[in-house]
Amino acid sequence: MIVLALDGALGAFSAAVADGDRIVASRSETGAVALEHGLAMVAGVLADAGARPERIDRLAVGIGPGGFTGLRIAVAYAKSLAAVWQRPLIPIDSFDLLEFGEAFGRALAVVVGRPGVISARCRSEAGARRASGRIADVLDLLGLRRSALGMTEPSLEVVGAPKDVLDALAERGITVRSFDARVTPAAAAAALAAQSRALPASLHEVRADYGELPAATPPRF
Repeated sequence: MIVLALDGALGAFSAAVADGDRIVASRSETGAVALEHGLAMVAGVLADAGARPERIDRLAVGIGPGGFTGLRIAVAYAKSLAAVWQRPLIPIDSFDLLEFGEAFGRALAVVVGRPGVISARCRSEAGARRASGRIADVLDLLGLRRSALGMTEPSLEVVGAPKDVLDALAERGITVRSFDARVTPAAAAAALAAQSRALPASLHEVRADYGELPAATPPRF
């Protein structure tokens, strides 16, 4: 199973090719130029992998939450390639990309939006919850509050969190172990999509998830 994957949601534009559970090529660049030359990066990563388009079995794309511009462009690129090559397109959310390769127990995956604004998912054996908004509001919604009677929260494994989120957790008396993502988002997407048995019925089912609310809400008249 050979998979080409793209991601533009998590602060850079990345492309990768996986052959089964093995990542055979990966590239990542930051900035507007990387987005503008995204298809050139795709050609480059295919060349690195020695894979021609006709050998690609499926495509994958990170669908967010994440940055608006990069996410929108990566999804558009992926949909266009999937349509032209007539291949299935697998959507992968940003939280799974961040946690790829880790065996977390109780974990918080964080995607940074505007300054002071995040999207986050808190996952444990009891299930998963997610929220978007201001840091304090998100932590409250996810139940990450200072424990009653001075008891501390159980240890929390955190991936993708910037310093202000880690500081907010520390202020709540929550003990954390902080991690960075192991591989580029596209590499994680390619490996996860190669293992996926669920295929979307059509490209129209693949939609970007921007996570956070807009910076301003227009008034209602």
